[in-house]
Amino acid sequence: MIRTDFHESGVCVIAPESARLTAAVAGTFRDEATRIIESGHSRLVIDLSDVSFVDSSGLGALVALLKRVGNRGEIVVCGVGEAVGQMFRITRMERVFQSFPGPREAVLHLAQ
Repeated sequence: MIRTDFHESGVCVIAPESARLTAAVAGTFRDEATRIIESGHSRLVIDLSDVSFVDSSGLGALVALLKRVGNRGEIVVCGVGEAVGQMFRITRMERVFQSFPGPREAVLHLAQ
């Protein structure tokens, strides 16, 4: 359900393998990403480059991950396309998640 890329800096990039982050897959996505957090990773990049649609369940999964990390780390997103970006703006998630054009920029930010 997710692809992961662990960097030497301690940053982990997580990419959903589904083009739609909806109720059908959000729970599995959340559970798999939560296991990564529980294994000690607290600086995460959620790469949405291949995601074309996010519904309220997908947004809920992202917020649940943010709560799980808490003050111990940071979660940012990257690769937000037009449709996903519109959903972020409608729900004001762009105020919650800092966004970067791609994973490289996001990893550099979190590695500082």
